[in-house]
Amino acid sequence: MPASTVHSAQRCIDALNLIEHPQSSPLYTVMTMAHTLESSRQAWVIRGQSRSTRKGNWPTWFARNTGEKPMLYLHSAQSSAQLSALADATQQRGILCNDIENQPSPWPKGTQPSLPLWLTTHPHCTPYDPASGAEARAIVMAGLNALYVQGKPGFYYLALHDQICTVALSEENREDALKGMYAIQRDRTSDVRLLGAGQALAQVIQAAQRLEQEWDVTAQVWSCPSYTRLAREAATAERWNRLHPTAAKRSCHLQDCLAGNATPVIAVTGYAQPIVDQLAGYIDAPFVALGAGSVQASTPSCCWIVVAALRALADEGRLDALHVERALLRYQLK
Repeated sequence: MPASTVHSAQRCIDALNLIEHPQSSPLYTVMTMAHTLESSRQAWVIRGQSRSTRKGNWPTWFARNTGEKPMLYLHSAQSSAQLSALADATQQRGILCNDIENQPSPWPKGTQPSLPLWLTTHPHCTPYDPASGAEARAIVMAGLNALYVQGKPGFYYLALHDQICTVALSEENREDALKGMYAIQRDRTSDVRLLGAGQALAQVIQAAQRLEQEWDVTAQVWSCPSYTRLAREAATAERWNRLHPTAAKRSCHLQDCLAGNATPVIAVTGYAQPIVDQLAGYIDAPFVALGAGSVQASTPSCCWIVVAALRALADEGRLDALHVERALLRYQLK
């Protein structure tokens, strides 16, 4: 990585470390960071709608750029074709932030089904779906360091929503969040484990409260900013173990977090269910994936998450199946 690029990235990081970080949504947090980066004049901040797959919308001043600087691209891509064109135009570098989720759309999270699948399969993309402003800030800062200080290849992608999440991200949880998941409510004696990403985390937290108050079921709650990063690391560890049968087995962050017991795991996303299905083969416990289309067209509601948790416990013989029937009637889901 050229020294000038590293210098610019470090100046950006230093400038961002000087600003206050009030509790806010991922979208507002990144917009504030973008303003700071523009003021520092050490980064390219590009604002575009990505409505077209053509590159003609690029600012003329960027076309004259001869040296790499950190780049934050704020866009609204709803299809994989739009996002693919944008990634090609940026030479698959930079931090691409998509706010399409905040606009009216018939699609879950504002994107056509092909877009999240494109994200999961693109080898150079590290996709995130932050639930809070604190998560979004940590991811952008990590992207600046990884791409422009350490010189790692690829690009980061963030799905940004405009809802405030009151969950705090402690210093000790920051690295775990970047790896893909961290605990919000963790109790070794819990009956179920609930995982949520992006706006879906709010429904997961409400579901945990309802489970305890209405059904006497305790739940761990985990925020998962990147199901894809968790699945990729787990697949890499599995492949290494397969090729090195006599060596000590490698673990992964997903298994480090969830291994050790057979407590059912319910994982929720606002995207379609296949985004969470990626984890199924790496979890040694009863596993339920919930996404848009699993039980309703949009993000599964807290009531559906409660029902899924009760059903998982009933399937394990730890709860009478009548509780599931009562829950369906109570929440008017049938």
